[in-house]
Amino acid sequence: MSPEMVGLAFIILGLFIVIGKWIRVFSPLLQKLFLPSSIIAGLLALFFGPEILGRIAGIFASDDFFLTDGFIPEEVVAVWAELPGLFINIVFASLFLGKTLPSLRKVWIIGGPQVAMGQMVSWGQYVVGLLLAIFFLAPVFGVNPMAGALIEISFVGGHGTAAGLSPTFSELGFEEGADLAIGLATIGILTGVIVGIILINWGARTGRAKEIGGERQGLSSEGRNGIVELENRDSAGEMTTRPESIEPLSLHIAYVGIAILIGFFLLEGLILLEALTWGPLTDTYLMIYVPLFPLAMVGGIITQLISDKYDRFRLIDRKMINRISGFSLDILIVSALATVSLTVIGENFAAFATLAVAGVVWNVLAFIFLAPKMIPTYWFERGIGDFGQATGITATGLLLMKVADPDNRTPALEGFGYKQILFEPFVGGGLFTAASLPLIFQFGPVAVLILASVVTLFWLLFGLLYFGRK
Repeated sequence: MSPEMVGLAFIILGLFIVIGKWIRVFSPLLQKLFLPSSIIAGLLALFFGPEILGRIAGIFASDDFFLTDGFIPEEVVAVWAELPGLFINIVFASLFLGKTLPSLRKVWIIGGPQVAMGQMVSWGQYVVGLLLAIFFLAPVFGVNPMAGALIEISFVGGHGTAAGLSPTFSELGFEEGADLAIGLATIGILTGVIVGIILINWGARTGRAKEIGGERQGLSSEGRNGIVELENRDSAGEMTTRPESIEPLSLHIAYVGIAILIGFFLLEGLILLEALTWGPLTDTYLMIYVPLFPLAMVGGIITQLISDKYDRFRLIDRKMINRISGFSLDILIVSALATVSLTVIGENFAAFATLAVAGVVWNVLAFIFLAPKMIPTYWFERGIGDFGQATGITATGLLLMKVADPDNRTPALEGFGYKQILFEPFVGGGLFTAASLPLIFQFGPVAVLILASVVTLFWLLFGLLYFGRK
């Protein structure tokens, strides 16, 4: 990969992002689906690459025909394949940078019910997936039992987590898992939005969603094209330093880099600790398979805590961090989708479809039947955010809450934000999500199924008996 080819890869990636954005601007259907432009761009790049256009050209032309790789050079696709594993670290390192970390008591009081609901649904996805893998997918279709972790990795973790775990899939001998995970993440976002909007309409008709309003302002088409009106445009970030001293963007990128570096040292320390202690005694090595990004998130928390204590100038601006994180997530999604192997998904379609349907059904049933009993107040507005996150990542949850509660009259948004502090460090791309594949590999799917079942039952009973009684 020459520097010129890396540069060309980013230029072509940017071209697809611009095209994807303008397609969304002029497509009412895609606007109604709230489909991010990055997903549109990634699907376009996939179509014009070797997996679709290249294969079509190969059917009707000889191998030396100029379109056998599509319109995208093979070297560019090779660069794109490496980007998700890099940019996922930036996304997770940015999660808590620039945020004032509230007390755990405040987090628990406001966000506790959503923590219990979110944890129960996420761990339940492992239960559903592992049951299918053990008793159906593995014996009938010969699928690797690690497929039981794909629902949580893809639905709650999203494209970022799915793509970031690609090296782990390869190291554990489940290479096809990465493509299946990215495909499931795409299904998750689509179904999360579509089914979520259907549930909101159902809630409005039955009186369960009380904050949409008579004019259904949350379902209006205003702003769906993603363009901010000229008179309403806000700054993308605050200038916390003078550019003649240092460019603020450079400083914030450096802080993200420090968070990733701290995460790297933490991971290396855990690998060393394992090698010196329980590893040789039990012949069990997990840390060498754990990716960097969950530890990068911990590094971001440590960096922010140090900044809160010693930086009296408050140089880290959350809006600037959001821009860095958003840019990284767009690059990650486009490059991950553009390099999906449709052949792998086709060869494992039965497993793919089974996991997708089972994951969606579990999420819907949990929202309809368990959320009213686990969330004491405004269960619909708060639970729809948990449903969105459990099906199609955090952004989907925020979107559905905005539709269900457009004026933020309920504690849904605040509770959802606080929930992430006690949620994302563990599942949805957190420590257990990253460790789930090595755990299944080392101890077998039955052991992890038992663990996931116990944790799911704990959060279910805790939500019903503690928060449900309030």
